[in-house]
Amino acid sequence: MKNLTVARRYAKALLLIGEKDGQIESYRIELQSVAGLVANNSQLEQAIVNPLYESAVRRKVLTTLIDKMTLSRVMASFLVLLHEKGRFGFLPHINDVFQKLADDLSGLGRATAISAQELSAEAVERLRAALSRRTGKDIVLEVKQDPGLIGGIITRIGDLVLDGSIKTQLLNMRESMKRGEGA
Repeated sequence: MKNLTVARRYAKALLLIGEKDGQIESYRIELQSVAGLVANNSQLEQAIVNPLYESAVRRKVLTTLIDKMTLSRVMASFLVLLHEKGRFGFLPHINDVFQKLADDLSGLGRATAISAQELSAEAVERLRAALSRRTGKDIVLEVKQDPGLIGGIITRIGDLVLDGSIKTQLLNMRESMKRGEGA
């Protein structure tokens, strides 16, 4: 819970700065890049957050990272602030919250569709349009395949899961039959 509270506070602060200077999209990309790099490199993360290393050494690693990535002045200051406040370890959570807030602000929604077989471009577009109508947002749809579903599709938008897979329908039918509800 603390992770989310801290992440929300910092993400909102960065979002407000982005609104003020019109750079939300730039900050979104930069934050995603840094968070992704750190998430995929545990040695880098440890070199920046592990208190066993001197603070000056950890800050030097961070400033070197900032220089190599040629980040904006605001993003550089934001990352240094996170480090100084001992909050750099919250970066993945801050990034997640920031991405969601930026999406909400721009009227974007992100959804994932998992199907048993590959969907045609037309089917993907129909699904995206239907989700857009249902949510009132412009949906960015990520499509994945899982042959284990047998057939049908599972769609995830935030916390909402729409499960129309045959696998789930069969499991539900089996449970109904166990309870004696089936005919």
